[in-house]
Amino acid sequence: MIRKALLFAISSCLFFSVEAQLKSPEDFLGYKIGSRYTPHWKIVNYFNHVAANAPSMVKLQQYGQTNEGRTLLVTFVSSAENIQRLDAIRTNNLRLANLAKDKAAPIEENAPALVWMSYNVHGNETSSSEAALMTIWALVDPSNTKTKEWLKNTVVIIDPCINPDGRDRYVNWFNSVVGKNTNPLSISREHREPWPGGRSNHYNFDLNRDWAWQTQIESRQRVKLYNEWMPQIHVDYHEQGASQPYYFAPAAQPYHDVITQWQRDFQVTIGKNHAKYFDANGWLYFTKEVFDLLYPSYGDTYPTYNGAIGMTYEQGGGGGSGAAVINDEGDTLTLMDRATHHFTTSLSTIEISSLNAGRLVKEFRKYFNDAISGGIGEYKTYVIKNNAKDKERVGSLLELLNKNGIQYGTGSGVGKGYNYNSGKEESFSLNNDIVISALQPRSAMVKALFEPKTKLVDSATYDITAWALPYAYGLEGYASRERISTGGGAVAAVKVTNAETTYGYVIPWGGLQTVKTVGHLLQKGILLRYADHPFEINGNKFERGSVIILRTANQSFGNNLWAEVRKVADANNTQLYPVSTGFVDKGFDFGSGNVHPFKAPKVAMFTGEGIGSNAAGEIWHFMEQQIDYPVTLINVNDAARIDWSTIDVMIMPDGNYRFLSDKTATDAFKAWINKGGRVVAIDGAVGALSKAEFGIKLKKADDEKKDDKVSYDALKKFEDRERDYIPNMTPGSIFKVEMDNTHPLAYGYPNYYYTLKMDDNVYEFIKDGWNVGVIKKDNQVAGFVGSKLKNKLKDGLIFGAEDMGNGAITYITDNVMFRNFWENGKLMFCNAIFFVGQ
Repeated sequence: MIRKALLFAISSCLFFSVEAQLKSPEDFLGYKIGSRYTPHWKIVNYFNHVAANAPSMVKLQQYGQTNEGRTLLVTFVSSAENIQRLDAIRTNNLRLANLAKDKAAPIEENAPALVWMSYNVHGNETSSSEAALMTIWALVDPSNTKTKEWLKNTVVIIDPCINPDGRDRYVNWFNSVVGKNTNPLSISREHREPWPGGRSNHYNFDLNRDWAWQTQIESRQRVKLYNEWMPQIHVDYHEQGASQPYYFAPAAQPYHDVITQWQRDFQVTIGKNHAKYFDANGWLYFTKEVFDLLYPSYGDTYPTYNGAIGMTYEQGGGGGSGAAVINDEGDTLTLMDRATHHFTTSLSTIEISSLNAGRLVKEFRKYFNDAISGGIGEYKTYVIKNNAKDKERVGSLLELLNKNGIQYGTGSGVGKGYNYNSGKEESFSLNNDIVISALQPRSAMVKALFEPKTKLVDSATYDITAWALPYAYGLEGYASRERISTGGGAVAAVKVTNAETTYGYVIPWGGLQTVKTVGHLLQKGILLRYADHPFEINGNKFERGSVIILRTANQSFGNNLWAEVRKVADANNTQLYPVSTGFVDKGFDFGSGNVHPFKAPKVAMFTGEGIGSNAAGEIWHFMEQQIDYPVTLINVNDAARIDWSTIDVMIMPDGNYRFLSDKTATDAFKAWINKGGRVVAIDGAVGALSKAEFGIKLKKADDEKKDDKVSYDALKKFEDRERDYIPNMTPGSIFKVEMDNTHPLAYGYPNYYYTLKMDDNVYEFIKDGWNVGVIKKDNQVAGFVGSKLKNKLKDGLIFGAEDMGNGAITYITDNVMFRNFWENGKLMFCNAIFFVGQ
């Protein structure tokens, strides 16, 4: 007994000596939180300090790195008892969600609630990482007995900075321009953040739109960890305009209809708890406005569709606020104010979760039991046709499903359902096709991603209103009310085997892996050819755009040519079809004028001030990270300095092109095109070329052309002023585009394409060019389109090409690269780079 007491006394002394070394953020950093910005490395150091000096309560996990090599981490904070059995808590929580690998029964009684808090997803919305420092200290502070009570039945997971690259870009810039004392006047330079700003990550991506798509390395690493825990509560911290009060839950309409009544009600419970503290301090706030719960790839909706109470909190501030700014009311908003408000909602969220931990766990369990027993929504099965021609697109879709933990299999037989292409209920047959059942743990996510048409209870939404994956990936599919069995069939990854050849190879132009292979071969100096007509050889049919590799013109590689080609193809899992002759069975022989040689194009892209940073980032990331093809980034303000002879293809992302109003610069640009230069203009860049009187014109709506009609448009109700824009907008809807797939811009496509329409721009048909993609009447497929806009979005050009001397301009009027998740548009972009104008 004496020995046990002695051991306890020694261990207690050791514990308290370790805990006694624990420092507050102010003591550790040497300054008060909110008095200056904390760079990311200091945030990491403090969290490591807390984990090292409070090991009984805190476990730190580094889950990845950013593009620029900065640390991504989370900390788990709870009672000593919970931290000791942390992995068992995680496993049990997955059992509650029917997601554990084992089939053991979960323990619902006394299971702690998991509260995940994600700070600083937008790098220049900086106050929340400062609040994260305050929050973890409040949880581990030995003198704070209240938080210790909360941690008995909650595990708090803190990600102090989702976007370290963007945050440091902003913080480093601000620290370089601020004076000895901060200047709160909004006109001062410390409030004028330069392009591209700190909001986005290294590749200028908005990480708050990337949760479901996971195109970015930060998202992939974070969501993988998130899905290994599946918390009951998730909060995403943001900032908005400096003059805006604080926003917290409940969210605005529209809510997606997969959101349960419990999820809606508990948002109100949380909001009332926050209001209690804000009211006591005299701080303004608003709820139920602006920030809805519809688009599935936000930091609030993605967790919500995965069973959590997902919320966005918005503090007034952001990139234009610096360390202090005078708002519209004449008050000075400081960094300390902003951090304190986020800190307050952080603790309030943990408190109300602790008070309701049992109910949170119970409802969480019910949510996932309901998902597997009955499925969510009217459609019980989604079928994707596993056609050979769509092999690469299907592979990309399955990769997305894997990243989101969505279960699928294969099936054969017959069924009946909604045909995504025809828009009608039809019978169909299955032959080893992809089957996604709605009766699975992630049923809500399945419905949100696959339903043909998302229901809207309010058209005033914050983001796009259509994103169904069969349209985004360009795949044939059906949504069925029937329960179709997968038959236990798994989808096996197929590793290609490439046979040897002595004459040549053919590669069907089928997707991005093919593009990557072709790009790598071109960069090695291998001359390729492509066929502009279908042909048949050796019993195989090849469509337009098929790439042909012959020894002709590649003699310099000697006997190493075919080994080098196979090495590249094998690395990209690309099937090569060997041929022994240039004499085809059908079509044009390989020596025909309809088979064109092409070399590696030297590609550049306009970027910098005036260019949409997200638009440029989408292309930059795609070129570097997806197809691994070099691109030279040129600031658009340097247009007059360009040596155009060093460029074959110039990409113009969405943006303003002031150089087009300068005659000398425009003449040099046109001269380069006439000599053989090729332009790929996307989205707003097409409008810039139209204004500069290139060969494309914006189409006006039919009612705009009539001048003898009395208009009552000016008669408006004052109370409707914030909704008057709705009849004239489309926040993101899907239209069916009729394609001329004999043109190089449409190689690899059927005679249709589904475009995501983000604006009201449609262009007149090109008279002296090629109208490759057009919309006609009644081509809207899904999503919201304002009543006054419908008459304009018809009978116009969406994709086109125009010869100009020896060069060419490709007009891509919609953003086919949107957030890099609209997978089916990427091949068209590649066609514009590699084929159009050759």
